[in-house]
Amino acid sequence: MSKTVHIGSTSQFTKILDTSKIVVTDFYADWCGPCKQIAPVYEQLSAQLSRPQKITFTKVNVDQQQEITLAYRVTAMPTFLIFKNKQIVFTIRGADQRKLADAVQKLVAEADSDGAEVTGGFGEASGTGSDGLMWLGSSLPKGYRDVTGQVDIKGLDLLNSDSEFGNSRTLFDESKPSGLGDRGKGQSSGKDSKKDWVESDTDEQLMLFIPFQSTLKVHTLHITSLPPKALEDGDDEAPLRPKTIQIYSNRAHVLGFEEAEDIQATQSITLGPRDWDEKTGTAKIELRFVKFQNVSSLVIFVVDGDGEGEKVRVDRLRIIGETGEKRELGKLEKIGDQSGE
Repeated sequence: MSKTVHIGSTSQFTKILDTSKIVVTDFYADWCGPCKQIAPVYEQLSAQLSRPQKITFTKVNVDQQQEITLAYRVTAMPTFLIFKNKQIVFTIRGADQRKLADAVQKLVAEADSDGAEVTGGFGEASGTGSDGLMWLGSSLPKGYRDVTGQVDIKGLDLLNSDSEFGNSRTLFDESKPSGLGDRGKGQSSGKDSKKDWVESDTDEQLMLFIPFQSTLKVHTLHITSLPPKALEDGDDEAPLRPKTIQIYSNRAHVLGFEEAEDIQATQSITLGPRDWDEKTGTAKIELRFVKFQNVSSLVIFVVDGDGEGEKVRVDRLRIIGETGEKRELGKLEKIGDQSGE
């Protein structure tokens, strides 16, 4: 007998969230081909791993349960939402069997921990490995989640970046930074290693425009920077970590460097050595939440680096908060076995 719970009402779904520590939900449609393809895999995971009051697998038909679908802003099928203690901790869009299976394996560890710390678990810094899930360099604040998936990747714009390194999309890559694999040098080993980080070009300044797919309430930024620890003799061009950062909200486009100097930032931050996590190289920047309630875009201006040098390095960027405006349900789409936006 199937252990998957087919949701018939909003109140039933709410009760399950209240009584089960971890809930996995498959948002599907009868007309969705990829939904039908991954359904047997989902049922198998449910049969093997469902545990009373610990792990519950549910299915929500988006056409029949529109109130739930709208509440969680589901616009593509299939979408899998993973809840821990009633909070969304991970989202999988598309019929990606590998990501779904990997996420569920983490769920097993979470459920079996009974409150003990699980390295790399949901809602914690996942700096110990890369397993196809979104890497996080710091813990999530209570009540908020990683909303980096709301970044409109196609609309990103980055000024003064060195073309020999990564681009704006690199900052939002889901994987663990390669710099954590060889912290002695702060970079991947080997001549052909991928330089999966961003470095500034002519000076230590960077200007990044980040548009979002929907309005957000932004609570925290996670900025990861992994410059070399052990510098080679004569290496006077080693990149620095960001020191002064100015953040502008709801701009229509990227700002020029001179333009930014004439505009008051929504918030200015100065980072010091103690702000960076020793293990993950990540600084957790808590924003003035009241000023970031209805955010459609951010401009992040790295003004200078912490030290003497002309280069700044940024490896990853994560946006933490909650989604704002609900989307209309009129434009549902199906997604195949690729997990891209």
